[in-house]
Amino acid sequence: MKTKEREDRQRFKALVDDQRKILDKAEAEGRGLLPEEKEQYDRMQSDRDELRTAIDAYDERSRMKAELDSETVRMLEGEVRIAGGQEQPEPTPEQRLNPRETTEYRAAFARYMASGAASLKPEEVRALAADQDIYGGYLVAPLQMVNELLKAVDNQTIVRQMARVIPVPNADSLGVPSLDNDPADATWTKEIATGSEDSTMSVGKRELHPHPLAKRIKVSIKLLRASFMDVEGLVRDRLAYKFAVTEETAFMTGSGSGQPLGVFTASDNGISTGRDVSTDNTISEVKPDNLKRCRNTLKQQYWGNATWVFHRDVFGQIDREKDGNGQYLVQPNMQEGPAFRLLGFGVKLSEYAPNTMTTGEYVGVLGDFRFYWIADALDMQIQRLVELYAETNQTGFIGRLECDGMPVLEEAFVRVKLG
Repeated sequence: MKTKEREDRQRFKALVDDQRKILDKAEAEGRGLLPEEKEQYDRMQSDRDELRTAIDAYDERSRMKAELDSETVRMLEGEVRIAGGQEQPEPTPEQRLNPRETTEYRAAFARYMASGAASLKPEEVRALAADQDIYGGYLVAPLQMVNELLKAVDNQTIVRQMARVIPVPNADSLGVPSLDNDPADATWTKEIATGSEDSTMSVGKRELHPHPLAKRIKVSIKLLRASFMDVEGLVRDRLAYKFAVTEETAFMTGSGSGQPLGVFTASDNGISTGRDVSTDNTISEVKPDNLKRCRNTLKQQYWGNATWVFHRDVFGQIDREKDGNGQYLVQPNMQEGPAFRLLGFGVKLSEYAPNTMTTGEYVGVLGDFRFYWIADALDMQIQRLVELYAETNQTGFIGRLECDGMPVLEEAFVRVKLG
């Protein structure tokens, strides 16, 4: 980048910062712009418009040069179509953008590897010089790119699929009335009597406050422009996935302070220790009788929608357990739904459930997740920052959302705890 272009980009960035300072000051003082501030702001805007025209011209010039370079490569390939006595396949348009994908480069590289630099013809030396030797040059093997991305499989996020999700677009929080204590049972009495006065019934409230979640990343403008892949789409997809992972972790083990309250977190506001079952378990293993105790601790009214949730490490141990008749506890599910069933309930695995197999740790939960509520005040949004990182030739992306979650009825859940 030449000095004048660099100075223009830096000046543009400085003007943006100065304009933002004027607006921030007025906002902090709770007023509009003063006349002199408005005049200064407009003057800066005029200078920005002039610089934008110049910067657009720089970018257009770079685009035109890249187009000429690509055209030059295409013409050279037409001259060197036959290499090594055999006709070479026509390169794709994407390959033409990469100097190491030209026919002459591949032929020259093969000759260099076979006979050394002394055997190269002048046009082959020019082909190999398409890459600067400080970056590897002719020592880099010819490259063929495919329009795919290699990555590990994404972890599955399951709680949001099972939970009740409630949009809260116009309120600070979501209040959930709760019947904390039932009235005492009715009493038999005479026809003209009213029974004893009740003093046990009480009503409370569960309250969810959507918390902000954000992430900012920067991507090279050159990469966005020149890559064969949809880099911007990739950024959006990965941001959305990473937000889902952060949510899932909180739905499982969140503290409830500035984040959702997890099902594996003991709390009087969610699932208390009164819903823990550790009898029959050892300090490092979940036993069949304990799982049966968990099932029988959960009221039958919740059985129709109840699901086991384990980490795969924990499930791997349970998967080897047999009942008193020598039958495996875990059975394949021949119908639609989860792949396995355990004591009649479906099983879901989460990489974000606890998997520390030691005394006193939670390792599983059985529950009706319709009673895990999620309040969304702001759906996943991504903002594109074009000018903020202009000085470094980058584009920024900010992802934001606001949500909260918690178990709203503890009797709908039972936790598996090691002894």
